[in-house]
Amino acid sequence: MTKNKIYFASDFHLGAPNLAESHKREKRIVQWLTDIEKDAKAIYLVGDIFDFWFEYKTVVPKGFVRLLGKLANLTDNGTAIHLFVGNHDLWMKDYLTTEVGITIHHKNITIEEGNKKLFIGHGDGLGKGDYFYKFVRKIFASKICQWAFSRLHPNLALTLAHAWSKGSRKNGDDANFISKKKEILFGYCQKQQSINPVDYYIFGHRHLQLELKVDDRAKYINIGDWLYHYTYAVFEHGEVELKTYTK
Repeated sequence: MTKNKIYFASDFHLGAPNLAESHKREKRIVQWLTDIEKDAKAIYLVGDIFDFWFEYKTVVPKGFVRLLGKLANLTDNGTAIHLFVGNHDLWMKDYLTTEVGITIHHKNITIEEGNKKLFIGHGDGLGKGDYFYKFVRKIFASKICQWAFSRLHPNLALTLAHAWSKGSRKNGDDANFISKKKEILFGYCQKQQSINPVDYYIFGHRHLQLELKVDDRAKYINIGDWLYHYTYAVFEHGEVELKTYTK
Protein backbone atom coordinates (compact mmCIF):
# COMPACT_ATOMS: atom_id res chain seq x y z
CA MET A 1 0.00 0.00 0.00
CA THR A 2 1.25 3.47 -0.90
CA LYS A 3 2.10 5.65 2.09
CA ASN A 4 0.49 8.90 1.06
CA LYS A 5 -1.32 10.20 4.16
CA ILE A 6 -0.12 12.65 6.79
CA TYR A 7 -1.55 12.30 10.29
CA PHE A 8 -1.82 14.85 13.09
CA ALA A 9 -2.53 14.30 16.78
CA SER A 10 -1.84 16.22 19.97
CA ASP A 11 -2.39 16.53 23.70
CA PHE A 12 -1.94 12.93 24.82
CA HIS A 13 -0.84 14.22 28.25
CA LEU A 14 0.69 10.86 29.10
CA GLY A 15 1.35 10.56 32.82
CA ALA A 16 -1.95 12.22 33.76
CA PRO A 17 -4.10 11.91 35.76
CA ASN A 18 -2.56 8.71 37.17
CA LEU A 19 -0.56 5.69 36.06
CA ALA A 20 -3.55 3.40 35.42
CA GLU A 21 -5.45 5.90 33.26
CA SER A 22 -2.27 6.90 31.44
CA HIS A 23 -1.51 3.26 30.60
CA LYS A 24 -5.01 2.75 29.17
CA ARG A 25 -4.65 5.86 27.02
CA GLU A 26 -1.11 4.94 25.93
CA LYS A 27 -2.25 1.50 24.74
CA ARG A 28 -5.05 3.11 22.74
CA ILE A 29 -2.59 5.54 21.14
CA VAL A 30 -0.24 2.70 20.23
CA GLN A 31 -3.15 0.81 18.65
CA TRP A 32 -4.02 3.91 16.61
CA LEU A 33 -0.40 4.19 15.44
CA THR A 34 -0.45 0.51 14.47
CA ASP A 35 -3.65 1.03 12.48
CA ILE A 36 -2.31 4.00 10.51
CA GLU A 37 1.25 2.86 9.87
CA LYS A 38 0.28 1.05 6.67
CA ASP A 39 -0.46 4.33 4.87
CA ALA A 40 1.28 7.00 7.01
CA LYS A 41 3.87 8.97 5.10
CA ALA A 42 4.46 11.19 8.14
CA ILE A 43 2.99 11.70 11.60
CA TYR A 44 2.95 15.06 13.35
CA LEU A 45 2.51 14.97 17.14
CA VAL A 46 1.56 18.55 17.83
CA GLY A 47 2.54 19.14 21.45
CA ASP A 48 1.74 18.11 25.02
CA ILE A 49 2.40 14.46 24.26
CA PHE A 50 3.60 14.16 27.86
CA ASP A 51 1.97 15.87 30.81
CA PHE A 52 5.50 16.78 31.84
CA TRP A 53 8.92 16.08 30.36
CA PHE A 54 12.41 17.05 31.43
CA GLU A 55 15.75 15.69 30.28
CA TYR A 56 18.60 15.69 32.74
CA LYS A 57 22.02 15.09 31.23
CA THR A 58 21.84 11.33 31.80
CA VAL A 59 18.26 10.81 33.07
CA VAL A 60 14.81 11.04 31.48
CA PRO A 61 11.37 10.48 33.07
CA LYS A 62 10.55 6.80 33.45
CA GLY A 63 7.54 5.33 31.68
CA PHE A 64 5.98 5.72 28.22
CA VAL A 65 7.84 2.63 26.95
CA ARG A 66 4.91 1.44 24.81
CA LEU A 67 4.67 4.71 22.93
CA LEU A 68 8.40 5.25 22.55
CA GLY A 69 8.92 1.69 21.37
CA LYS A 70 6.18 2.06 18.76
CA LEU A 71 7.54 5.39 17.54
CA ALA A 72 11.03 3.89 17.24
CA ASN A 73 9.57 1.03 15.22
CA LEU A 74 7.84 3.50 12.91
CA THR A 75 10.95 5.59 12.29
CA ASP A 76 13.05 2.45 11.79
CA ASN A 77 10.62 1.46 9.03
CA GLY A 78 10.82 4.83 7.31
CA THR A 79 7.84 6.78 8.67
CA ALA A 80 8.79 10.36 9.49
CA ILE A 81 7.75 11.39 13.01
CA HIS A 82 7.67 15.07 13.93
CA LEU A 83 7.06 16.14 17.52
CA PHE A 84 6.32 19.72 18.60
CA VAL A 85 7.03 20.81 22.14
CA GLY A 86 3.96 22.06 23.97
CA ASN A 87 3.52 24.06 27.13
CA HIS A 88 3.63 20.82 29.18
CA ASP A 89 6.68 19.26 27.53
CA LEU A 90 8.62 22.40 26.77
CA TRP A 91 11.97 21.09 28.03
CA MET A 92 12.74 18.51 25.36
CA LYS A 93 16.29 18.24 24.13
CA ASP A 94 17.85 15.55 21.95
CA TYR A 95 16.94 12.27 23.67
CA LEU A 96 13.94 11.44 21.46
CA THR A 97 15.95 12.34 18.37
CA THR A 98 19.02 10.25 19.15
CA GLU A 99 17.16 7.27 20.66
CA VAL A 100 13.88 7.19 18.76
CA GLY A 101 14.63 9.04 15.50
CA ILE A 102 12.02 11.75 16.00
CA THR A 103 12.40 15.28 14.63
CA ILE A 104 11.75 17.79 17.43
CA HIS A 105 10.27 21.22 16.65
CA HIS A 106 10.51 24.06 19.16
CA LYS A 107 8.79 26.55 16.85
CA ASN A 108 5.92 26.63 14.37
CA ILE A 109 6.72 25.41 10.89
CA THR A 110 5.16 25.65 7.43
CA ILE A 111 5.27 22.64 5.11
CA GLU A 112 4.19 22.18 1.50
CA GLU A 113 2.45 19.03 0.37
CA GLY A 114 1.35 18.89 -3.22
CA ASN A 115 -0.01 22.33 -3.93
CA LYS A 116 -1.04 23.03 -0.31
CA LYS A 117 0.74 24.93 2.45
CA LEU A 118 0.19 23.87 6.05
CA PHE A 119 1.17 25.96 9.08
CA ILE A 120 1.70 23.67 12.10
CA GLY A 121 2.34 24.39 15.77
CA HIS A 122 1.10 23.54 19.25
CA GLY A 123 -0.65 26.90 19.54
CA ASP A 124 0.33 28.07 23.02
CA GLY A 125 1.39 31.69 23.33
CA LEU A 126 0.04 32.74 19.92
CA GLY A 127 -2.35 35.60 19.35
CA LYS A 128 -3.47 38.39 21.64
CA GLY A 129 -3.95 38.10 25.38
CA ASP A 130 -2.76 35.44 27.85
CA TYR A 131 0.09 37.77 28.80
CA PHE A 132 0.83 36.12 32.14
CA TYR A 133 1.38 32.77 30.43
CA LYS A 134 3.61 34.38 27.80
CA PHE A 135 5.71 35.93 30.56
CA VAL A 136 5.96 32.62 32.44
CA ARG A 137 6.82 30.76 29.23
CA LYS A 138 9.77 33.05 28.57
CA ILE A 139 11.09 32.29 32.04
CA PHE A 140 10.60 28.54 31.60
CA ALA A 141 12.26 28.63 28.18
CA SER A 142 15.38 30.30 29.53
CA LYS A 143 18.54 28.25 29.94
CA ILE A 144 18.99 29.69 33.43
CA CYS A 145 15.61 28.32 34.52
CA GLN A 146 16.35 24.92 33.01
CA TRP A 147 19.78 24.82 34.66
CA ALA A 148 18.27 25.72 38.05
CA PHE A 149 15.57 23.06 37.71
CA SER A 150 18.17 20.44 36.83
CA ARG A 151 19.89 21.07 40.19
CA LEU A 152 16.82 19.66 41.97
CA HIS A 153 16.64 15.98 42.79
CA PRO A 154 14.27 14.27 40.29
CA ASN A 155 11.94 13.08 43.07
CA LEU A 156 11.33 16.66 44.19
CA ALA A 157 11.53 18.20 40.74
CA LEU A 158 8.97 15.90 39.13
CA THR A 159 6.58 16.18 42.09
CA LEU A 160 6.59 19.96 41.77
CA ALA A 161 6.33 19.80 37.99
CA HIS A 162 3.32 17.47 37.95
CA ALA A 163 1.53 19.62 40.52
CA TRP A 164 2.04 22.67 38.29
CA SER A 165 1.03 20.69 35.21
CA LYS A 166 -2.22 19.52 36.80
CA GLY A 167 -3.19 23.10 37.63
CA SER A 168 -2.46 24.39 34.12
CA ARG A 169 -4.35 21.72 32.15
CA LYS A 170 -7.34 23.10 30.22
CA ASN A 171 -10.81 22.17 31.45
CA GLY A 172 -14.28 23.66 31.79
CA ASP A 173 -14.89 26.91 29.93
CA ASP A 174 -11.22 27.17 28.97
CA ALA A 175 -11.69 24.19 26.67
CA ASN A 176 -15.01 25.27 25.14
CA PHE A 177 -15.60 27.11 21.89
CA ILE A 178 -17.59 30.27 22.53
CA SER A 179 -17.24 32.29 19.32
CA LYS A 180 -14.78 33.09 16.57
CA LYS A 181 -14.17 36.46 18.20
CA LYS A 182 -13.10 34.86 21.46
CA GLU A 183 -11.04 32.12 19.79
CA ILE A 184 -7.52 33.50 20.20
CA LEU A 185 -5.93 31.09 17.74
CA PHE A 186 -8.52 31.95 15.10
CA GLY A 187 -7.63 35.63 15.48
CA TYR A 188 -3.96 34.73 15.14
CA CYS A 189 -4.71 32.84 11.90
CA GLN A 190 -6.57 35.84 10.46
CA LYS A 191 -3.62 38.12 11.13
CA GLN A 192 -1.08 35.61 9.86
CA GLN A 193 -3.10 35.00 6.72
CA SER A 194 -2.80 38.66 5.74
CA ILE A 195 1.00 38.42 6.06
CA ASN A 196 1.91 34.98 4.73
CA PRO A 197 -1.14 33.10 3.43
CA VAL A 198 -1.40 29.31 3.67
CA ASP A 199 -4.14 26.73 3.13
CA TYR A 200 -4.36 25.21 6.61
CA TYR A 201 -3.47 26.19 10.15
CA ILE A 202 -3.14 23.09 12.31
CA PHE A 203 -2.91 23.41 16.08
CA GLY A 204 -3.49 21.47 19.29
CA HIS A 205 -3.53 23.01 22.79
CA ARG A 206 -7.26 23.74 22.91
CA HIS A 207 -8.39 20.18 23.69
CA LEU A 208 -11.28 20.28 21.24
CA GLN A 209 -11.86 19.76 17.54
CA LEU A 210 -12.46 22.89 15.51
CA GLU A 211 -12.69 23.61 11.80
CA LEU A 212 -13.21 27.28 10.96
CA LYS A 213 -12.80 29.14 7.68
CA VAL A 214 -10.23 31.92 7.96
CA ASP A 215 -10.94 33.27 4.47
CA ASP A 216 -11.86 31.89 1.04
CA ARG A 217 -8.60 29.92 0.99
CA ALA A 218 -7.57 28.93 4.50
CA LYS A 219 -9.02 26.88 7.36
CA TYR A 220 -8.10 26.84 11.03
CA ILE A 221 -8.01 23.24 12.24
CA ASN A 222 -7.71 22.26 15.89
CA ILE A 223 -7.18 18.54 16.29
CA GLY A 224 -8.50 18.05 19.83
CA ASP A 225 -6.96 15.73 22.43
CA TRP A 226 -6.65 12.16 23.72
CA LEU A 227 -7.55 12.88 27.32
CA TYR A 228 -11.25 12.86 26.52
CA HIS A 229 -11.94 12.92 22.78
CA TYR A 230 -9.42 10.62 20.99
CA THR A 231 -9.37 12.83 17.94
CA TYR A 232 -6.91 13.39 15.12
CA ALA A 233 -6.63 14.79 11.60
CA VAL A 234 -5.48 13.30 8.32
CA PHE A 235 -4.25 15.10 5.21
CA GLU A 236 -4.92 13.34 1.92
CA HIS A 237 -5.52 14.54 -1.66
CA GLY A 238 -5.06 18.16 -0.62
CA GLU A 239 -7.69 18.11 2.15
CA VAL A 240 -7.50 17.90 5.96
CA GLU A 241 -10.22 15.79 7.60
CA LEU A 242 -10.95 15.59 11.33
CA LYS A 243 -11.61 12.14 12.72
CA THR A 244 -12.27 10.33 16.01
CA TYR A 245 -10.58 7.04 16.90
CA THR A 246 -13.31 4.72 18.14
CA LYS A 247 -11.53 1.39 18.57
